[in-house]
Amino acid sequence: MATARRFCRCACFCSQNLYVARYGLHLRFRDEQQLRRDYGPLLRSRGCVTAEDFQQLLEELEQEVGRRRRLGQESAARKALIASSYHPARPAVYKSLQDVALAPEFVAAAEYSASPGADLEVLLQRLEIVSEEKRIYRVPVFSVEFCQALLEELEHFEQSDMPKGRPNTMNNYGVLMHELGLDEPLVTPLRERFLQPLLALLYPECGGGQLDSHRAFVVKYALGQDLELGCHYDNAELTLNVALGKAFTGGALYFGGLFQAPAALMEPLEVDHVVGQGILHRGGQLHGARPLGTGERWNLVVWLRASAVRNRLCPMCCQKPELVDDEGFGDGFTREESAVVDVCALT
Repeated sequence: MATARRFCRCACFCSQNLYVARYGLHLRFRDEQQLRRDYGPLLRSRGCVTAEDFQQLLEELEQEVGRRRRLGQESAARKALIASSYHPARPAVYKSLQDVALAPEFVAAAEYSASPGADLEVLLQRLEIVSEEKRIYRVPVFSVEFCQALLEELEHFEQSDMPKGRPNTMNNYGVLMHELGLDEPLVTPLRERFLQPLLALLYPECGGGQLDSHRAFVVKYALGQDLELGCHYDNAELTLNVALGKAFTGGALYFGGLFQAPAALMEPLEVDHVVGQGILHRGGQLHGARPLGTGERWNLVVWLRASAVRNRLCPMCCQKPELVDDEGFGDGFTREESAVVDVCALT
């Protein structure tokens, strides 16, 4: 018998952190009685006042729970259809990640981090320290030319008749990188070759050197679509957020403290976007995005996960995860499974 790992999600995904944008709340939801008991006064203070308001909220939550339960299966079906029927505009972006697509500063920082005797203080001299207290850093990641090519491909896909999944539970517009077929050639080598050595030095206690999965998506903000993003924390140990373009005003990121901390949003720090550059932060850092003023903003977000960390404690429900089988990387949790080895095939 051999041991294999299977990626999973935590069962809390279908009952906790359900986002209701118009009330600006993340809710737990099991049934109507629990919702009234746990959130009745808070919901009324946010404008959920009438019986019709509550009924509409109840229906929305039930629909979202159903969507989350179907998510893995439906995502796999979309990916298969895209792989068989979609014709890219920029095929070069689907080729294995080359150094030419990356900013030289990023390559140099990753190479230094992987070298024997690499030192955190020396590495920090190669990065922009956005906040020493919050441990937020900025580094050039992609060349401007690669950002442009990737954006052209993303817009081409957006305008196609291919099915599209929501990037995450808070954004409505964007692209899931694994569904488009960009996980294997782009995001996985970015994580394994470059981000892991860098983050092993920057965030060792967060599993920076043990990253074994990710969830990557592009979010789009535009007038008449998503304009801003409410305060939240990520289902990740660490996060990379890279600005791809286009021309826009507003939309700055803002950061508070860690979500476990009291008064975590006192005096938030605002950070502007720079095309091609990435912001690195801990997944548990509260953050959001200010309203877009004009134009369109596209960002690549990579949630970086370390099963060695999250298998002990789910960052979303703050309990030992109740594992549920899922497609692909799931939500980054792993379960050891016994695999039967065909001895005849080995001889």
